[in-house]
Amino acid sequence: MAEGKAIEQAAAVFVEGMGAAFATSGVLSQLQGRIFGLLYLNPAQLTLDEIASALQQSKSNISINMRGLVDWHLVRRVSVGRSRRDHYEAATDFWRVMQEIMERRFRWNLRQVIAAVDETRRATTESSSPRDRDRKFVEERLETLRQFAAGVDGAIEAFAQGKAVSPDLMHGSPPKPKKR
Repeated sequence: MAEGKAIEQAAAVFVEGMGAAFATSGVLSQLQGRIFGLLYLNPAQLTLDEIASALQQSKSNISINMRGLVDWHLVRRVSVGRSRRDHYEAATDFWRVMQEIMERRFRWNLRQVIAAVDETRRATTESSSPRDRDRKFVEERLETLRQFAAGVDGAIEAFAQGKAVSPDLMHGSPPKPKKR
């Protein structure tokens, strides 16, 4: 009996620790961290009611926060035979989670930056003379930003494919050919 109590206390420490970690992420909330922590250390899939009860929260609050965790691929909805309720479990393949996050979230943002840079370049070349000092300054700034965004985009692509991320790629320059 004492061992079970020790595991419960350790799990409570973990749940609160995940809450603190998620809260400082700037992306996810403390409650989302606690939900993830509870699910991660639980061998069974849990319903919203069970999660709400364990964390002493309302079911609606758990439901709202659960959507974010599902969107971030940290939790997935699963069906359990003979139950009409949704059940949830924590993700355990963190490489896959990170690939999904990087691919779906960050690359989309980077591609928006690249598109904005390209559109700005077109507008700049159409509306100013090639000798214009401001144009040169803007073009240099745009090129710096584009190289950075393209380098990070390429690094995410390599990561998503399980390949090494080259330092040259991160600096926006193409990888150097390998010497034979």
